[in-house]
Amino acid sequence: MIASFKRWADSDVGHSFLSSPAAMLAAFVALVCVFCSAFAPWVAPHNPFDLATLELGNALLPPAWSPGGNASFLLGTDDQGRDILSALMYGARISLAVGLASVLLSVAVGVALGLLAGFLGGWVDGFLMRLCDVMLSFPAILVALLIAGVGRAMFPGAHDALAFGVLILSISLTGWVQYARTVRGSTLVERNKEYVQAARVIGVSPMRIMRRHVLPNVLGPVLVLATIQVATAIITEATLSFLGVGAPPTAPSLGTLIRVGNDYLFSGEWWITVFPGAVLVVIAFSVNLLGDWLRDALNPRLR
Repeated sequence: MIASFKRWADSDVGHSFLSSPAAMLAAFVALVCVFCSAFAPWVAPHNPFDLATLELGNALLPPAWSPGGNASFLLGTDDQGRDILSALMYGARISLAVGLASVLLSVAVGVALGLLAGFLGGWVDGFLMRLCDVMLSFPAILVALLIAGVGRAMFPGAHDALAFGVLILSISLTGWVQYARTVRGSTLVERNKEYVQAARVIGVSPMRIMRRHVLPNVLGPVLVLATIQVATAIITEATLSFLGVGAPPTAPSLGTLIRVGNDYLFSGEWWITVFPGAVLVVIAFSVNLLGDWLRDALNPRLR
């Protein structure tokens, strides 16, 4: 384990990471958020969605350091008496899960179509790129809002798993375009190199060339783009949930918590919406910083 860490630290990427305080801070913040959300049932001081433990007498309590606050509820409570800190951990888990799942789906679709377009060329390339142009002509949030709204209308009593599936699909529907265009551009460069020509001469099938030879050489930009797009997907999910067509009410995400707290913002209970908004900003900012660092670390011109 120690030897592996030393080898990684001596590599270009490891040295770049250890010499960048912003990247290390962003990684630490992101790891804390992921840990608290993934282990929310064990880390959270309360279960905010267990109705048996909620008391209306604890509703709208301010943060613990404010007059009238309760030390048991560090960041205060909402209108139902739910602990805000615990709700943030549970809500961040849903936002992160939806964001990561939608990015993975976008990467799978976009990389596959980009490889086909760049390697095969011809009418396949023309058709897929025109499809990308059509998808780019619509605002991503509008397409996601339309798909999520239609899905909720078609399955009003759907199980939470189906609701999350529709949400992930709605975010991924436009997210794959950037990966397809990026991979297509890289594939156009790689397909004319000597190692690809040599594989063709010895009779290697096109699918095997794409999978075994071209794909590993075009994943660098995809990795950087995926890291940055995680933050965009999380914000998109929060936007849809804020508009009421995102995560179901039985499993609220950060966007749902912000929407609920927005009703009490001007009545003095600012903590109900400010803290979920702050957590959303921190997660998105830390992931964007990691993406910026990764882009610079994988850029050979900056080494």
